[in-house]
Amino acid sequence: MFAALRAFIMTVALLPVMGGLAIAQTSITLTGLQQDTSLPVEVTSDSLAVDQSTGVATFTGNVQVVQGEMTITAATGRIEYLQDGQGISKVFFDGRVTFVSPTDAAESDEAVYTIATGEVVMTGDVLLTQGQNTISGNKLIYNLDAGTGTMEGRVQTVFVPGKANP
Repeated sequence: MFAALRAFIMTVALLPVMGGLAIAQTSITLTGLQQDTSLPVEVTSDSLAVDQSTGVATFTGNVQVVQGEMTITAATGRIEYLQDGQGISKVFFDGRVTFVSPTDAAESDEAVYTIATGEVVMTGDVLLTQGQNTISGNKLIYNLDAGTGTMEGRVQTVFVPGKANP
């Protein structure tokens, strides 16, 4: 993961930017948030409302979603099931959403997780943390299967350079 982050930092450092590090769009590697999306999804919350006619379940209060080593927390989570009712299609989160893995964390105001594709779209005051390094922007689109993503909007990064290997 650090090699990928170093490559990202080197790429960004070479960009001609005035007044700080800000660009319109940045591709990033998120191997710490990479996830096997075929693993079971466990959801806990303070309350649950289910509408069988629409196939929607709404979890409210201290929502926590765990899949493998990834944990997602939010104020609310709305789950849309597949048409056949045999699995989850998408999960919509809001209320300061956090995605946490053993090495990376991302947070935003809202997020949509599409289970089949492994794509997560986070919007509103997005902050990605990888160790002591941070990247912030308006929108983060990342793929949990591939461990890659793109930060869009007003992007800013802060990194702590490490010592070069001799």
